[in-house]
Amino acid sequence: MSETDPIERLAGLVGIETRYVDAWGKPRRVPVTTIRAILASLGLPVDTAAEIARAADALRRRSVETPLEPVCIARLGAGPVAAAVTLPAGGGAATLAWEVIEEGGSRHRGEARFDELQLAESLDIDGRRYQRRRLRIEPPPPLGYHRLRLRVAGDGGAAAATRLVVVPPRAFLPPPLAEIERSWGFTVQLYALRSARNWGIGDFTDLGELVARSVDAGAGAIGLNPLHALFLDEPERASPYSPSSRLFLNALYLDVEAIDDFGECAEAQALVRSEDFRGRLRALRDAALVDHAGVAACKRPVLDLLFGSFSARHLDRPGDARGEAFRAFQRDRGPPLRRHAAFEALRERLSANDPAGRYWRRWPAAYRDPASSAVAAFAAEHRARVEFFEYLQWQAESQLARCAAAAQAAAMPIGLYRDLAVGADDGGGESWASQAMLAGGVVVGAPPDLWNRNGQKWGFPPFNPVALREAGYAPLIEVLRANMRHAGALRIDHILGFMRLFWIPADAPAADGAYVRYRFDEIVGILALESVRNRCLVIGEDLGTVPEGFHAALQDSGILSYRLLYFEHEPDGAFRAPSAYPTDALVAVGTHDLATFPAYWTGVDIDLRDRLRLHPAPGQGEADRRQRATARTDLTAALRREGLLSGDGVPEAAPVEAAYRFLARTPARLLMVHFEDALGRTDQINVPATQDEYPNWRHKLPADLDAVFGDDRVRGLAAAIDAERGAPRRISAASFRRPLGRRP
Repeated sequence: MSETDPIERLAGLVGIETRYVDAWGKPRRVPVTTIRAILASLGLPVDTAAEIARAADALRRRSVETPLEPVCIARLGAGPVAAAVTLPAGGGAATLAWEVIEEGGSRHRGEARFDELQLAESLDIDGRRYQRRRLRIEPPPPLGYHRLRLRVAGDGGAAAATRLVVVPPRAFLPPPLAEIERSWGFTVQLYALRSARNWGIGDFTDLGELVARSVDAGAGAIGLNPLHALFLDEPERASPYSPSSRLFLNALYLDVEAIDDFGECAEAQALVRSEDFRGRLRALRDAALVDHAGVAACKRPVLDLLFGSFSARHLDRPGDARGEAFRAFQRDRGPPLRRHAAFEALRERLSANDPAGRYWRRWPAAYRDPASSAVAAFAAEHRARVEFFEYLQWQAESQLARCAAAAQAAAMPIGLYRDLAVGADDGGGESWASQAMLAGGVVVGAPPDLWNRNGQKWGFPPFNPVALREAGYAPLIEVLRANMRHAGALRIDHILGFMRLFWIPADAPAADGAYVRYRFDEIVGILALESVRNRCLVIGEDLGTVPEGFHAALQDSGILSYRLLYFEHEPDGAFRAPSAYPTDALVAVGTHDLATFPAYWTGVDIDLRDRLRLHPAPGQGEADRRQRATARTDLTAALRREGLLSGDGVPEAAPVEAAYRFLARTPARLLMVHFEDALGRTDQINVPATQDEYPNWRHKLPADLDAVFGDDRVRGLAAAIDAERGAPRRISAASFRRPLGRRP
């Protein structure tokens, strides 16, 4: 037996996979140094054999130290609602007195003899036999989050409690899609929208205009980049997938002039109408890339003025409708909003004279704890500043809500389709507020694969699966609710993370990580419950190194798979025929992390990786070009088999319409169209593994919405998809050029 075996056995007890199969089908063994680092991140020191043995014993004892597990998930329709109860085998005659307190307040009680319950398993811990049996709860509680209390008579009066979650068998599916109707929509990076009135970045008013234009075009959904709160004081940290908090919105998407307080604030109006300010706005609008710092420099001082005006005119004035609406928003969003705003105010104050103060782990110790008396005292002393950040969230959510309401009023089958990032930046507000739930000293990423041969380190800490479960998944539930709000669909980025995440020691290369398992059945059950309650379709981005059976598990849960044209091949390498795609899926050509279709076709993305030196080995660029030439030939053949291309040879220009017609013929419930493909763009939105080397998250669309929806390529593509999806319609140029709404 090797000296690593005890460590590997301990790793297995906490869900660390010491081996995995990579994207090339080859088995990989995780370095023992990685295993040790991950165990340490979970609070398990393993420097000596004695420590390893003590840790293993403690974990085994922990599994039986209380009669109930931290959370119990029960699926309606999958048999009786039951909870696992664990007791020493010698207590078989014990009587269990239980009580269920439903979230609505109803209570149900019952009793049962432990030895009469169904036996689930027997365990031997420290030489003692335990039994785990199933306690049936009748009548079964409805869908929702309930509390189960248990008292064991005859065992010293032992008591326990757990969160009992009753979940639906499947996630929500909008009625039109449930009836096998198929829909399609546009995917856009909100910041990329241009207009004659925005301040150099797409905003919520632009989104409202996009809703109206998309409805005219026959689209049923608008797919958005994550709208998460970023770093207002570091606006160039622009990745929506590395946010400060996934619970709140990016205030830079506010249309400042659409805020009611702008019409009441003469000082703000004078500033915005000054020649200098108007010149800055023109420069920001005309720039080819979003200048996030320039946008923030314009919006922040105006927002400060608007909050000052709001406070003076409306706040704490009896009977004032706007003041009362703000107070209602504060009450509804509760402690999470106050913590977020306190974090923003603390960060602002502590970094005023020292940029290091932006990182909360360098704050004075008392401020690192969000529940400390020092934080409470700071929030009370700086109440106005804390409420300023709450005001920003109130306004952002109000503007987003109007966009969602417009989509619903127009009877879009889905409407806004939001995106949820895998995690939050370690220096942000979400990590500060939920640090007890996070594993330290490790970051999340991905192993090397066909598109990123060096692997990826995403730079944020993962949820500790043990702590998360002991908290009844409350932090995850908060995140899901926040992102399903005002959404008809939610894309879960890297939904593989609900089953296993690739943890990498902070000081190790990406290739030296390991997968850590989570309770997928429990998490997906909660996801389905929130989906049904919020009437929100769920799409799981299930790309990458996918374990066997994962796609089937998603399908069983009613979660749409995420299928990309680039990756859909038969075993012999041929592109999969449209009829071979699954029904419960979203289909698209690519994603924000991949080449646009015109770039893919011409190999511009490979040239870019050459320039950025992202190929891990000499000659890799040429190998990629040979593979791409084969892919173009194979895709051309697939399009011709469908009668979508005529002539001979491989087309020189990307056959964009043919590719989308191909996807439109699949039975997949939802097809998403990238504007960049329709408009022939080759600029990649984001190049993974780069930071300053490439302008990620900054490229704008080439024209405003008037021009985009008046472009024959966009109009023609929309008409072609409608025809292929069985909903042909006449689309006139006039309908695409509906005059943009203007504020008075």
